[in-house]
Parts: sequence; C-alpha cells; structure tokens
Amino acid sequence: MHATRNARTVLTRRAALAAAAVTAAALTLSACGSDGGKTDDASPSGKPSATAGASAGKHNAADVTFAQEMIPHHRQAVAMADLAATRAGSADVKALAATIKKAQDPEITTMSGWLKSWGEKVPQDDDMAGMHGGTHGMEGMEGMAGTDHGEGKTMPGMMSAQEMATMKNATGKAFDTQFLKLMVKHHQGAVAMAGTERKQGAYGPAKKLAGDIITAQNAEIARMRKLLG
Repeated sequence: MHATRNARTVLTRRAALAAAAVTAAALTLSACGSDGGKTDDASPSGKPSATAGASAGKHNAADVTFAQEMIPHHRQAVAMADLAATRAGSADVKALAATIKKAQDPEITTMSGWLKSWGEKVPQDDDMAGMHGGTHGMEGMEGMAGTDHGEGKTMPGMMSAQEMATMKNATGKAFDTQFLKLMVKHHQGAVAMAGTERKQGAYGPAKKLAGDIITAQNAEIARMRKLLG
C-alpha cells in the first residue's frame, strides 16, 4: 500500500510540472507573436494606415495614368448622358444614358480616392473646362474636347469640339443618332484604355475595375449598335 501511495504521489507531481511547463510555453509564444499589436498595415500608433491597400509598391505608373485619364473620360460620358435626359427622343436612349451615368459616376469617385491615397493629382472639373454636368458641362467640353491630356496624348474616344456642338444642337431622333454614334466611339476608347491597364497595371482593384469597364461597355456598344439598326 505504501509503495502504491508513493507511485501516485510521483505521478501527481509529474502531471503538475507538465501543466506548468505548457502554461509557461503558451505565455512565451503569446508575447512573441503579439509584437506589440502591430501589423504590416498599421501605423506606429497601432491604427490602420490611411494608405493601407494602396501604398507605394502596390501600384505603378500605369495605374496612375489609368485613373487620371479615365476620370475625365468618364466625366465626358456623364455630361453626354445628362444631355440625353432632356434631348433624346427615344426612351431606350434615355434609359441607356441613365445606366451609363449610374455606372460611371461612382467609378469617378473610386478612382479619385485611389489617386488621393497615392499622393497623385486628381483631375478637377476646371482642368478639363467643366466637363461634368448638363448643358453647361457640354459647353465646357466644346473648348477642351479633342485636346491633348497628360504627356501630349489624346485620350482615345474623346469627342471633338465639332462633335460636341453637333450633339448639343440636336434634339429628338437626330440627337439619338448622334448620341449613339458618338457614345459607341467613346466606349471603344474606354475599352482600349482599360485593356492597357489590364496588361500593364499592378494595382488589383484598378485591374478589376478595368475588367468591369471592358465587360460593361462592350455590352453597351452592342446595345447601341442594335438601336442604330
């Protein structure tokens, strides 16, 4: 009996020592793994960095060019859509214009946010002579359409001053025809720009947006061609 009690005592002590060792190891690992609560995307204060997800090294020059050129390109499309709301004769054209504006306005906001987080210039309305907004915006575009943007390049699909004037002065069926023809050209330019971003860009969200633009605007091109007959 005495030997049995001694064996039990030894086993109990061993179990206690093992439990203590496990607890100590767990505390050590926890302290090492916490690293003061900091993460790769946190600032020294422990708060998420304002540029997390869009910091240097996660985007390249192609991403910046895509956003800086697509913003005014979208603004022109939105201004054209604003004209259609009051001048188009076809309900289908008005509906298409509303769809274009609904899609592209938020994309302008998204791309502007990227540029701000990257510390890059966000194109302003004044830079493109008031491209954005109804009739007044269209008047501004007549002065700037077809001009160079950026490093001596003309953005593909942008309307010329003459094309803008022709559409502005049209109503009803004549407007519908002009709008559809010019918007097909405009969309083709956007698809080309998005294709470049898909090939040369590095920033994931920008490449995804480019893919979305290609899909949506190719579908709208097909729709517009069908309306043109």
